[in-house]
Amino acid sequence: MTLEILTHEALTGCRHGFFTRKGGASSGIFAGLNCGRGSTDQSEAVAINRQRAATALGLAPEALAGVHQVHSADVVTLTSVPDATLRADALVTATPGLGLSVLTADCQPVLFADREAGVIGAAHAGWRGALHGVLEATVAAMVALGAERDRISAVIGPTISQRAYEVGPEFLESFLAEDPAYDRFFAGGSGDRVHFDLPAFGLHRLREAGVRTAEWTRHCTYGDPERFFSFRRAVHRKEADYGRLLSAIRL
Repeated sequence: MTLEILTHEALTGCRHGFFTRKGGASSGIFAGLNCGRGSTDQSEAVAINRQRAATALGLAPEALAGVHQVHSADVVTLTSVPDATLRADALVTATPGLGLSVLTADCQPVLFADREAGVIGAAHAGWRGALHGVLEATVAAMVALGAERDRISAVIGPTISQRAYEVGPEFLESFLAEDPAYDRFFAGGSGDRVHFDLPAFGLHRLREAGVRTAEWTRHCTYGDPERFFSFRRAVHRKEADYGRLLSAIRL
């Protein structure tokens, strides 16, 4: 099956893609393009999937860099693929031929580019990372490489939408403690539950960081099981594990 790769015009000029689960070698609950080495999927299938994704971007698999994601605001600046796996949630580079990738399954994959400066970035931004500043930290790391905030384009790929993201009062309180105005990213649910708008929050934080062009592809991971993996959907279905979607960009 052919890979399905979502792109966005805001990143035109940089090869990039938000890969769906279509076209992979995995089976069962991981059926399709599961690129998560941390999953319990067969390692051989994951390796094939990652190779297919790298090839689609014109890269050798060893030129596709990633990090061990820990829901932090930490960013690494790369000139080559590191020998050891780094713990962080975002990557930036100005090195042509180096691919930056993140893995998600409801969290926000965010790809960045300042084409004029030749600087790109990729971030994994769940609610915790976004609240703690991973998007702003990625922008700052790009600026340190020569990018300019008002030239950076950032695109949020497939992520969980507000209608599918029901949370409890403790979750809401953690946001209101940071800024009471964040209540606008929550809508009423049943009982004491509320629905959180993760991509709207991500767009807000990007624009507050000075990113002039910030967009969301408007794909919901939870609501489209044929195309996307979803951690929350897997929990609701009582599945033992879940696949991870790969998003990547290169100069």
